[in-house]
Amino acid sequence: MQRRTIVARIHTSGIAPANPELFFHLQELALYGLEATLIPVLSFEFLSLPSFSEKLSHPECYGGLIFTSPRAVEAVELCLKKDNKTEVWEKSLKEKWNAKSVYVVGNATASLGESPAFPLLFPCGNLKREILPKMLKDKGIQMESITVYQTIPHPGIQVNLDSYYSKQGVPASITFFSPSGLTYSLKHIQELSGDSIDQIKFAAIGPTTAHALTAKGLPVSCTAESPTPQALAAGIRKALQPQGCC
Repeated sequence: MQRRTIVARIHTSGIAPANPELFFHLQELALYGLEATLIPVLSFEFLSLPSFSEKLSHPECYGGLIFTSPRAVEAVELCLKKDNKTEVWEKSLKEKWNAKSVYVVGNATASLGESPAFPLLFPCGNLKREILPKMLKDKGIQMESITVYQTIPHPGIQVNLDSYYSKQGVPASITFFSPSGLTYSLKHIQELSGDSIDQIKFAAIGPTTAHALTAKGLPVSCTAESPTPQALAAGIRKALQPQGCC
């Protein structure tokens, strides 16, 4: 049985080192006997950093910060380095921001209670969903968003996929981690796979990506029970078994 799989994953071209999560995904798949190949499908460009830097210089105007992605955190680090604000940050800004609330996406954000006196600063990407802003608005919580990065197709998608197919052939499965990653790579995958695309087991890291696959007319053979390397690897292995499904 063919055991080769593609992991169509985000490639972060920022200042942070390679995401260790990627290593854990590939390592976990290998434990299940899967020969996984990472194909970067997304990259990021940072935007409006001077404006964001100016906002970071005035913590007195905000009730706190909201982070929903690692890229937003990278944007803060870039602002500090780009504008030589490291010294100012250490002397005063860091203490002032630390005195305020910092929220991350998930249960902590959902449990926001009383509205702060000042708006929460929300650095985000161009593809942000409106669920969080609407939820905060419904709770009467002020929020000021600023787009600090945009998602773009990775420039090497076609070359990398061409190279994979020419050497490895049609993969047994392809895993997507985001709807945008699917959008940017699907055309190339369809062209390279041809009629053999029906043989591929498509996997999704979560329900949002699974819905995007279905919307494109692709059968979802596996949706990870949780967004972890272990759950994904177990799901793909099950999907690749004869008569298997997730």
